[in-house]
Amino acid sequence: MAAGQHFFGPWDYVVLVIVLLISASIGVYYRFTGGKQKTMQEYLLADKNMSIIPVAFSLMASFMSAITLLGVSSENYTFGIQFIVINISYGIFTPVAAYLYLPVFFKLQATSAYEYLERRFGKASRLAASLSYTLQMTLYMGVVLYAPALALEALTGISKVAAILSVGLVCTFYSTIGGMKAVLITDVFQSLLMFAAVFSVIIYAVIDKGSFDEIWNIAERGNRTDLLNFNPDPTERHSWFSLIIGGGITFLSLYAVNQTQVQRYLTVKDLKRAQTALWLNWPILTCLSLSTSFSGLAIYSKYAACDPVKAKVINSPDQLMPLYVVDTMGDIPGLSGLFVAGIFSASLSTVSAAVNSLAAVTIEDYYKPLYKSIFGKSLSEKTIAIQSKLIALLFGLLCLAVAFLAQFLGGVLQASLTIFGVVGGPLLALFTLGMFTTTANEKGSLFGLLCGISFALWMAFGNPKPPLPALPVTTEGCSSVFTNVTVVAEPQLTRATTQQQEYFWLYKVSYLYNGVFGLLSTYIIGYVASLVINKIKGVSTQNLDPHLFITPIARRLERTMDIPLNTKELSDSQEELNGKYEVNGKY
Repeated sequence: MAAGQHFFGPWDYVVLVIVLLISASIGVYYRFTGGKQKTMQEYLLADKNMSIIPVAFSLMASFMSAITLLGVSSENYTFGIQFIVINISYGIFTPVAAYLYLPVFFKLQATSAYEYLERRFGKASRLAASLSYTLQMTLYMGVVLYAPALALEALTGISKVAAILSVGLVCTFYSTIGGMKAVLITDVFQSLLMFAAVFSVIIYAVIDKGSFDEIWNIAERGNRTDLLNFNPDPTERHSWFSLIIGGGITFLSLYAVNQTQVQRYLTVKDLKRAQTALWLNWPILTCLSLSTSFSGLAIYSKYAACDPVKAKVINSPDQLMPLYVVDTMGDIPGLSGLFVAGIFSASLSTVSAAVNSLAAVTIEDYYKPLYKSIFGKSLSEKTIAIQSKLIALLFGLLCLAVAFLAQFLGGVLQASLTIFGVVGGPLLALFTLGMFTTTANEKGSLFGLLCGISFALWMAFGNPKPPLPALPVTTEGCSSVFTNVTVVAEPQLTRATTQQQEYFWLYKVSYLYNGVFGLLSTYIIGYVASLVINKIKGVSTQNLDPHLFITPIARRLERTMDIPLNTKELSDSQEELNGKYEVNGKY
C-alpha cells in the first residue's frame, strides 16, 4: 500500500449505506409501531417491557462502541497487552453494582436517577449531580463522534471536518426520532457489527501469519505480552493495581449510578431481570474487550517492522485498525465498508442512547420543575414528548461542536476514561454517601462533591504531563511493508533535550486513578463535613426512609420502624412513604 492511498470503492459505499439504512429503519419502525411514544414512559423507558438479552447488549454497547474498537486495539499495539487485566475488575465490581446500588434505583422507579438525590438530600444536590452528568456525557459524546471520524479519514480520505459532520448529523437525526425501545434493538444489531469488525482483523492476521502462536511470538519479541506488572506505584500508567482499582471505580461510575445505564435497567419488568441483564453484560463486554485487545497484537504482527505512525502513513495510533483493514483487505469489495459501518453504527447507538438520557435528565431535573415554579402547573404528556425530542436535537448539535475539540484530549481510549474518571468518581461518591451512610447531609455532601471534582480536574488536566511510556517501534522495514514511503530520520537529541524533566507528582499519577482520587476526596470530605454540620446543629439521623439505602442499612433502619422493606409492597405505597419520612429535617 502506498502512503496516503485509500481503498474505498463503490461496493464499500453500498455496504455502508445498507447497514446504516437497516439501523435507521429499526429506529423508524419502533418510532411508529412500538407504542408510538405517546407517553414519556414509552419514549424514555420502552414501556418497561424489554427482554433481558437486548438490554444486556445495550449495556455493553452504550460505552464501548467505536472507542473500544479503535482505542483498545491501539492501546495494546502501543503499550502492550497489560490493559486486559481491567476485565477482572469488571467481574469483581459487577455484584457490587447489581446487589448494592441497583436495588435502590429499582425501588425508586424514577426516570431520572438524580431524583434519588433529591429524596435523600434535597433539590440542590439533584441539580448539581445532573449538571455534572450533563457535562460528562456531552464531553464523552464528543469523543464518540471524533473516533469514527478518524476511521473515515484513514479509509476514505474524507477530512476530519467532513467526517465529524456526516457522523454527527446522522447521529443527531437518529437520536431525535428514536425512543429507548429502538435504541435497545439497534444496539444488538450494531454490537454484532462491532464483533464482526474485530474478528475480521483477527481471522485475516491468523491466515496471514499461519497461527495464533506466530502472532503472539511477534508480539513477545516486541515486548508487548507482559502481564505481570504488579507495581503499586500510582504513577505507573497500567499495572494490576491501577487497572483493577481504577478500572473498577470507572465501571461502578458507569454501571451503578450513571443515568444512561440506570435508564436501561428500568426498561425491564423487575429487579431480578435487571440484575440478570447486568451479569450477562459482563461476558459480552469481556469477550469484546479481549478480542479487541488481541486484534491490537494482530495489527502489530503486520507492522512490527514499520510503524505507520512513525513512518507518517497515518497521523494517530487510533487510526491503526482502519489502516490495517484497508491495507490488508481493501481489495475485497465491501469489506472496508462493512468495517466502517461497524464503527459508524456503534457510534450511532452510543450517541442516541446518551442523547436520550440527556433529554430525560433535562426534562425531569430542569425543565419540569422550572416550568411548574414559574407557571404553577405541570406540563402535558404531549408537550413533554415534543419538547424532549427538541432537547435531544439540541444536545446532538452541541455534541457535534464538542467533537471538534476531542482531538486535543489525546488518544480516544484514555480521553474517554479520563472524562468518566473526573466526573464519574465524585458522582459515584455522592450516591455512595447517600446510600451507604446515614450521617451524610446535603451541605456536607455538596461540599465534598465540589472538592472532589475540582481535585480530579486538577489531576487530569493540570500541566505539564510526562510523555506516555510507549513501547519501542521501528521503521527499518518500511520498504517491505509500504510503497512510496520516505522515512525522515529522527533529529539527534542534544544533551539539553535529553535531560530528564521534573514533573509535579500529582500530574504523573495514572489517568485511571482520576476517578479513585475524585471518589475518595468527595466521600471523605463529604462525610466529615456532614458529621461536623450534624454535631453543630444537633441533627438526628432518625426517621430516614429505609428505601433510600443499601439493603444492610435499610434492614437496620426498618427494624426500628413498622415499615416493610418488600419491593412489591413498596410499589403499592410509594406515595405514602415519600410523604412520611424526613429529608434534611423537612417533612
